[in-house]
Amino acid sequence: MGYYIAPRFLDKLAVHITKNFLKLPGVRVPLILGIHGRKGEGKTFQCELVFEKMGIEVTLVSGGELESPDAGDPARLIRLRYRETAELIKVRGKMCVLMINDLDAGAGRFDEGTQYTVNTQLVNATLMNIADNPTDVQLPGSYDSTPLIRVPIIVTGNDFSTLYAPLIRDGRMDKFYWEPDRDDKVGIVKGIFEPDGLSPREVEQLVDTFINQSIDFFSALRSRIYDEQIRNYIHKVGFEQVSLSVVNSVEGPPEFKKPNFTLSHLIESGNLMVGEHKRVENSQLVDEYNRLNRGRNYYQSAPPAAVTPTSQPSNGATPEVKTNGFQKEQASSPHLTLETQEQIRQLLSQGYKISIEHVDERRFRTGSWQSCVNSHIDAESDAISNLESTLTEYSGEYVRLVGIDPKAKRRVVETIIQRPNGKN
Repeated sequence: MGYYIAPRFLDKLAVHITKNFLKLPGVRVPLILGIHGRKGEGKTFQCELVFEKMGIEVTLVSGGELESPDAGDPARLIRLRYRETAELIKVRGKMCVLMINDLDAGAGRFDEGTQYTVNTQLVNATLMNIADNPTDVQLPGSYDSTPLIRVPIIVTGNDFSTLYAPLIRDGRMDKFYWEPDRDDKVGIVKGIFEPDGLSPREVEQLVDTFINQSIDFFSALRSRIYDEQIRNYIHKVGFEQVSLSVVNSVEGPPEFKKPNFTLSHLIESGNLMVGEHKRVENSQLVDEYNRLNRGRNYYQSAPPAAVTPTSQPSNGATPEVKTNGFQKEQASSPHLTLETQEQIRQLLSQGYKISIEHVDERRFRTGSWQSCVNSHIDAESDAISNLESTLTEYSGEYVRLVGIDPKAKRRVVETIIQRPNGKN
């Protein structure tokens, strides 16, 4: 296939790598180039094409290698791979780079549910140290005074705002946001479908039909076209014989004729893929399941409905039964004030999330509040049930309700709803 390299991508990588191998007097060159952007836009593959075009050898580190049960292993791995790459440059006399894929997935912190480990800290600190001293990278427990050859580092990821801020500052990391424009997409898709005989005009129509889809969508679309032939082959040999005919066949692997790569067929298959993805986005089954679980826990922990005795009406009608409101669509609580319940509803209706914190009298003076929930709450019934249990468990302490803006990642409300007896 005649794969397409985006000119902007080629220019950025070529300049960064070459600049790191040149000795520019009085110029501080960032060692790390961070390539970030939306998922599926071909960041890693474009890098591979540039490396092949420039004749550059690559030492790879995956984001999945940046965690280990043994503290310090990932940081040592990065130092070791860096030194190995420097040795490759020295031995082979050609440009080599160290590339870390999906750095944000291995060393980033996305929300309060992401565990920030010692290894995460050490990985960030190690990359900062290497960026500051690229010719003096030592392994733990040993020291070599011989200066190393400078090795450019390329890192990819989706969201670098999840990384430690001092690591991505200017001077250490040069940032490049990769978002292919229409011309880039047309060029890349043309390379994907080059063996299939699509004309330039048909490629443009295909890209314009799915202009909001990422690059990997078109690659997956080409793969999907072969499904029809594979399905026919399975039905032909029988489900029971597929394993023997494919894996250990004396006749050799099956051969398939060229599938139907007409534009109309590609658009039809592409629309099916888009529809399947929308089903995933619109189903939101996890929210439904979580709401059911929250409701089930709430019913189990809630006291039985309180029935207020009333006199029997003279007309023989059924007396009105007053319940605690759990059966209503809008949750309510007999243990919380109406003002607190209304505040919860207002916060959630504005798109905020809720947290609950407590503190004893001694730590109240220093403001050392502790969270009562593992994650932020986004359902009214969940907020009420957690708040009730917190008031019961910490009856002799201060308890406060916190409203959090998840987009701005800041607190919008802090309201104390319980104080120890006798406190104002």
